[in-house]
Amino acid sequence: MLHYTTFRHSHSKEWVTFIHGAGGSSAIWYKQLRDFSKEYNVLLVDLRGHGRSKNVEYERFKKYTFDVIGDEVIEVLDHLSIDRTHFIGISLGTIIIREISERYPERVQSLILAGAVMKLNTRGQLLMWMGVLLKSLIPYLLLYKLFAFVIMPRKKHRESRYLFIAEAKKLYQKEFIRWFTLVSQVNPLLSFFRLNEVNIPTLYVMGAEDYMFLPTISRLVQNHPSAKLSVIPDCGHVVNVDKPVQFNTIALGFLGDLSQRSFSSY
Repeated sequence: MLHYTTFRHSHSKEWVTFIHGAGGSSAIWYKQLRDFSKEYNVLLVDLRGHGRSKNVEYERFKKYTFDVIGDEVIEVLDHLSIDRTHFIGISLGTIIIREISERYPERVQSLILAGAVMKLNTRGQLLMWMGVLLKSLIPYLLLYKLFAFVIMPRKKHRESRYLFIAEAKKLYQKEFIRWFTLVSQVNPLLSFFRLNEVNIPTLYVMGAEDYMFLPTISRLVQNHPSAKLSVIPDCGHVVNVDKPVQFNTIALGFLGDLSQRSFSSY
């Protein structure tokens, strides 16, 4: 089973589950822990091959797929007897929790998709194409650094960029290639997500400088009534690290509004 960490609240029954992106780990949520654990039970999960799940054996699964990865997250929820949870994801972690919401909507109270990936633009597709050609020829860390600089190019994004690179150093070369191959084939799944709205309260939190992914999300929320978009100024792709105070305020406000509406409906 995946490695996980829980922070239990003294009286709240609600859970918030954080899912990191490819190349990261649950360590990227360190700026969220204090604020969220004041109000909710918190679950941090390290995805397969990442963080403290690095040495977990997955021989029964020969191929990486998003449904298999999603099932591993559900396995943790089942182990902890968590029937429903709010999910918060960053970057490629948003794809995983969005896929979970398709197959297990009864397990999802709400979705907060930060730095959401719902389409690879032309530059992103070229980047993936180049990566497919080079993934077996150059060290994976060099390739990952290139991606990090393209997605988070500005000086003010340096902390986020360095944090993801530091976490990526902990991956094995083979693990990186498995995840990269998975992501390079994601476009059909993202097309389905853009067309099919889940009837679950959803908040997209994007940085105003997230030039690769913000335009798609801005168009998507216009066609998905259950979704809202909050754009943080002067902020890049990894919004929870670039602007943690603003991110925490927005996300907790969204969850608080949901709780109020649920209470008032009784």
